[in-house]
Amino acid sequence: MKSSSNRFKSACEKLGVTSARRVAFIAVATVFCLGLARTASAQVVFTGDQGGITLKAGGTASGYQVEYGDQKLLGFAGVVDLDTRRRFGIEAEGRWLLYNNPTQIQAKTWLGGVRYHFSRGKFQYYGKGLVGIGQFTFPYNYGQGNYLVIAPGGGVDYRWKRKISFRLADVEYQVWPKFTYGSMTSVGVSAGVMYHIF
Repeated sequence: MKSSSNRFKSACEKLGVTSARRVAFIAVATVFCLGLARTASAQVVFTGDQGGITLKAGGTASGYQVEYGDQKLLGFAGVVDLDTRRRFGIEAEGRWLLYNNPTQIQAKTWLGGVRYHFSRGKFQYYGKGLVGIGQFTFPYNYGQGNYLVIAPGGGVDYRWKRKISFRLADVEYQVWPKFTYGSMTSVGVSAGVMYHIF
C-alpha cells in the first residue's frame, strides 16, 4: 500500500506537476488555508475600526527560476498594496529580472490584482491573484515579446515599526500561457521593505 506522500507525488506526476511547481502549490495552498482560519471574538468592533484603508509601498529583491532555458534570474521589484481593514485589498507590482544571465535573457512583468490578508501579532499573512503583461527578451537580444502573465502567490510581512514592515517572503508562481514556444512558468521568491504611507 502506497504512503500518502507517495500517492501525492504520483498524482502530481500524472498531472505533469514538477517538484518546483509542487513547492509553489504547497506554499500558496498553506497561505490560503491559514487565511481561512479565524479567531472567535465576543466583542463588538469599535466604529472607528470597522472601515478604512491602508496604503503601503516598497521594494524587494527577487530570485526566479524561469522555465525557458532553465534559467535562474535575479532582479528587483516595486510593490504597492492598498488594503481594507476587512482583509481584502489590491496589489500592483513591477518586476525586472535582469541579472545572473550570461545569455542576456530578461523577464519584466507589470501585474495587478486582488489580495486577501490577515494579521497575527506583528505578522501579516496574505494570498494574492495577479494578472498583467510580461515582456521577455530572448538570448543575446535575438527577439522580444509581450505576453499575458497570470500569477497566484502569497507571503508574509513583519511590522517592525509603525511605518516600516519587512516583506519576509513573497512567493509567486507565474504562468505565461501564450508564450512563443508554448506555455511557460516561473517560480520566484522576493524579500524587501515596505513603507506605510497611511
